[in-house]
Amino acid sequence: MSLIRSMISHALPAIKVIFCASLVLFVMACARPLAAQVPSPSPSPTVKPEDQEIDPEDVISVDTAEVLLPVTVRDSNGRLVSNLLARDFRVFEDGSEQTLSDLSLRQVPVDVVLMVDASSSVADNLDDFRRAAEGFARHLTTEDRISLIQFDDRVLLLQDWTKSVAQLRRALRRVAPGMFTRFHDAMLLASREQLPRNNARHAIIVLTDGIDSGRGTTFANALRAALQSQTTIYVVSNTEIERAKKQSQLNSLLTGTSASIKFNELQIQDLRMGLAALNQSEQQLQQLTEATGGRLYRPNSFSDLDAVYAEVASELRHQYALYYSPSNKSRDGKFRQVKVETTDPGFKVSARIGYYPSRK
Repeated sequence: MSLIRSMISHALPAIKVIFCASLVLFVMACARPLAAQVPSPSPSPTVKPEDQEIDPEDVISVDTAEVLLPVTVRDSNGRLVSNLLARDFRVFEDGSEQTLSDLSLRQVPVDVVLMVDASSSVADNLDDFRRAAEGFARHLTTEDRISLIQFDDRVLLLQDWTKSVAQLRRALRRVAPGMFTRFHDAMLLASREQLPRNNARHAIIVLTDGIDSGRGTTFANALRAALQSQTTIYVVSNTEIERAKKQSQLNSLLTGTSASIKFNELQIQDLRMGLAALNQSEQQLQQLTEATGGRLYRPNSFSDLDAVYAEVASELRHQYALYYSPSNKSRDGKFRQVKVETTDPGFKVSARIGYYPSRK
């Protein structure tokens, strides 16, 4: 018995140290604001929402009693079309035409998440983003709200929902350069956690090249989260800016002598890999915006950001809000494919590809 008491007395200090360390780690984890701690799932190369197995605990969905579809219509010249009526639209859910119950041009407020990639590819031009973001906020109505998220190796909520341009301006000053890019984690967290009001549209506008560091969740999961939360995503991509920069560097190296080309072989290979990564990223960004009913912008210069963000604001003001009660009344939580058409085949319609109904 004395031996047991001796063993316990010697073990107590180690136990206390372990307990204190665990407590500190727990407090630190709880204190991080919207920090991305998403475990890395198995790769999912193709995105087919209707084929994916969805965990009921993870599904953010809508009551199937009524579906709201934000829809943008442009003519053959890319100009917004804003004079259509309910009879000019046809909506299909899983191939079955639905009856529209209401239509409005601008009665539904919008909650907009502004996101900025603060990694090295954007860090030198954050002032351009701040100016464009503040200009965007001034185009919103008094019923709209805005929030601000920065992501690099972390995902930080710098400003929760607000209608105040002054509050946003203060939050924009807190955007600071980072290193890595957890783009997929940022999209997933913004879709799932930065949720809109029940009566509002949900939009995310993100400035990024879309190249993820590969330390968190997948692109497929990020897209699924956006569809689950009924989010329209607009991407202002700096891929064109980065592509021009890398291509210029590559051309300069390739015009040298054979000896210099051989000497710079590693740098040449790195630039080619960088260009390939930009191409792949751009394809995924296109898929993300098309699936959610948004749009991909590829400015040639950071000085073009003001015009791009103003154009996104204009599109949000001129969106149609289509409402319908699905003819399929079941609430099985399975993905439903949606297609929107207009009676004029020359018009281009942007709307999300579907939604997840709530379970019973």
